[in-house]
Parts: sequence; structure tokens; C-alpha cells
Amino acid sequence: MSQYEKLLRAVMSGTKDKNISFSDLQTLLERLGFQCRIRGDHFIYTRDGVEEIINIQPSGTQAKPYQVKQIRSIILQYRLGGDLI
Repeated sequence: MSQYEKLLRAVMSGTKDKNISFSDLQTLLERLGFQCRIRGDHFIYTRDGVEEIINIQPSGTQAKPYQVKQIRSIILQYRLGGDLI
């Protein structure tokens, strides 16, 4: 199982939202085809075909749990994880 698959499974499981690193979350979004632009400490991700705009900020080195939950719901809504979901 690749790092990407492990990370996607961790995000989709919903049990490790507090333990997802911010850099891992960025990597996941980029692997899913999102484009990033940065405004201060706000990282704004967009993707063609996805109506929502994802706006995340780091909490130290970790991602904020509510933002992981928002990303999980977008992955499910648009079926972005492929066969891994």
C-alpha cells in the first residue's frame, strides 16, 4: 500500500482527524487534482468540476480536524478517491 493510499484511508476513516499532518493533507489534495494558491496563512484549493473551495490553515504542524472532515465530505460527494473509497 502506497503512502497516498494510507493517507487517503486515514482521512476517509474519520478516526484520525486530529493526527493528520498539514503537509500530508496538502499532498493529498494535490494528488486529487486540486490547485493551490496562498493568501497569508490560508491555503486555498480549487479543482475543475468541484464547486466548493477548500480553505485550510495549519494548526502548528497538524491539520485542523474540522477541515479534515470537510475534505472527507468533498471526496465522498464528488467520488474523488477512485477505487480506494
